[in-house]
Amino acid sequence: MRTLEGIFPILNTTFHEDGTLDIESQLRLVNYLLDCGAHGIGLFGNASEGYALLAEERIRLLKLIVKEVNGRVPLVVSSGHTGTDAAVLLSKEAEDLGANALMVLPPFYMKTDGEGLMHYYRAIASSVRIHVMIQDAPLMTQVPMPAALLARMAREIEGVRYAKVEAPPTAPKVTQVVKAGGPIVFGGLNGQFMIEEIQRGARGIMPGSDMIPVYVEIWNSLAAGQTDAAWKVFAQALPLMRYELQPGMGVSAMKNNLQAAGVIRSARVRHPTASLDPHSLEELRVLRELAYADIAAPAVA
Repeated sequence: MRTLEGIFPILNTTFHEDGTLDIESQLRLVNYLLDCGAHGIGLFGNASEGYALLAEERIRLLKLIVKEVNGRVPLVVSSGHTGTDAAVLLSKEAEDLGANALMVLPPFYMKTDGEGLMHYYRAIASSVRIHVMIQDAPLMTQVPMPAALLARMAREIEGVRYAKVEAPPTAPKVTQVVKAGGPIVFGGLNGQFMIEEIQRGARGIMPGSDMIPVYVEIWNSLAAGQTDAAWKVFAQALPLMRYELQPGMGVSAMKNNLQAAGVIRSARVRHPTASLDPHSLEELRVLRELAYADIAAPAVA
């Protein structure tokens, strides 16, 4: 299995105005992300409104996206659940349908201790042949996972290879995980601290889908040793990254940006995700123009 590295956008799920799946927009978005230079794609995370998708919709989308991508980049599928047995079944299903890796939240409804988390991730990893990414997101789950525990999981559970660190302050935790010999680290939180995380050893970032040309430009500048150029692009995009991290506003903002770019037909979200009001849409337009002031996005096919 190839090592995951680079910019892995969490794919927004596209809907018609009546709330049903918009498959045409979905596949257009997939190809747009690949044209932007995405190194992989994440499915059914929070930016995907995975929490609002039916089981049959997840299956349908994954089948279509696997076929459309056709091995061009790796697909990382979210398969966590509040119950261990259910998470195992979701993980097996994702692998059978073509996932290249799994991103797995810890159980957060009925919380468990460190040994319980070891059991949960061991049960998932032992049920599949693909690698597992631990999603360390305590702001959402209220489940803390110290760097030492992440390192122990990577050391003792075959198949646990990655961790998406979203536990602020993220940059110091990246250092802690790397020094502990832990899993390969990806950053999240919409790339808000991506430069510091990469400089401390993170191997990838998993942001939303709407600013991928910006994130790829930052990634490429860092890879070329052009740190000043990376910071310049980042500084212009930071107000939009920050705006999208507001609880309840991020997914709608991302979809409105993608609609404005002509990538998707509708910015429709599913309740309880909220739509932006007219004043927020105007704020978003200003921030979008700032973020793309020096970045050219690819033409939409």
